[in-house]
Amino acid sequence: MLVIDAHLDLAMNAVLWNRDLALSAHETRRIERAEGMTDKGRGAGTVGLPDLRAGEIGLAFATVLARKNHGQNAPLDFRTHEIAYAQAHGQLAYYRELARQGTIRLVRNRDDLAAWRAAWDADPATAPFGFVLLMEGADPIVDPGQVRLWQEDGLRIIGPAHYGPSAYAFGTGSAGPLTAKGRDLLRAMDETGMMLDVSHLTDESFHDALDRFAGPVLASHSNCRALVPGDRQLDDVMIRRVIERDGVIGAVMDAWMLQPDWIRGETTNEQVTLEAVVDHIDYVCQMAGNARHAALGTDLDGGYGIEQTPRDLDTIADVQTIPTLLRRRGYAEADIAAILHGNWLRLLERALPAV
Repeated sequence: MLVIDAHLDLAMNAVLWNRDLALSAHETRRIERAEGMTDKGRGAGTVGLPDLRAGEIGLAFATVLARKNHGQNAPLDFRTHEIAYAQAHGQLAYYRELARQGTIRLVRNRDDLAAWRAAWDADPATAPFGFVLLMEGADPIVDPGQVRLWQEDGLRIIGPAHYGPSAYAFGTGSAGPLTAKGRDLLRAMDETGMMLDVSHLTDESFHDALDRFAGPVLASHSNCRALVPGDRQLDDVMIRRVIERDGVIGAVMDAWMLQPDWIRGETTNEQVTLEAVVDHIDYVCQMAGNARHAALGTDLDGGYGIEQTPRDLDTIADVQTIPTLLRRRGYAEADIAAILHGNWLRLLERALPAV
């Protein structure tokens, strides 16, 4: 079944981790282990373009990610917004080169979306992957007036913060509403037709953003706080607000977001399976009373590897287990198709510009 994954840090892995995504995850693991790489996620990756093909993941929301001097993860952190801007454009250049080679199609509008879908339906074994550009944390936007330039470069979705505070909002592990620049950012996003990704926003910034932003809303990679407590997850009020906006919530496959009381550096993924991912999908469906707002945003290889994924996931191709798990819970085929791809397609068809 066709899968759309709403959150993959592909350029981060290529540009910052020096991974050749043309190789399979297994081949990249072999190379990194042979080179003695032992940092978290190294020698343990799950994503390469061959794995996307094997998993029938035809379209992804592909990120650009660069933070201004947050300090938690040095490869992602830069001293100024200008440097973050340059790094993010380096990641954009990677996607553009893949597009030039015909490996991917950058999906900027509904015409691009239709052309990608026609090619994929005709021959999913050889069709280009569709990539929709998503900025995770808005630090590469030097000031809100630059949103239009990013829009012209193909960016379609912005998450105002990642971990900690940005110039615009407060992200995971911090607290606070939008900043004055953040309010200006959302106005610029509305004016240019951007989509708002609420993943990583603190509760205060989340509600402030939804009160102010009129455009399309999504949570590209967020799980449910009722199942796994913590400020990284969405509580029931937040889930309802996304549903009320006809938004979609992508379930994440990072194990610490699937197992309560996870202690970083101590807890292992031995008890976590893909059933836990389906628990979060099902929770959103039960909240909505239908299957129109739950989907996938795996965040695989988002700074971690198989040491921090469900233990029954070897590569991203194993997302094809999800339909079977949903069938066992009584989901109809039409609802499964909606969760795997249809809901994201509906959002894109509504939110992307015509041409």
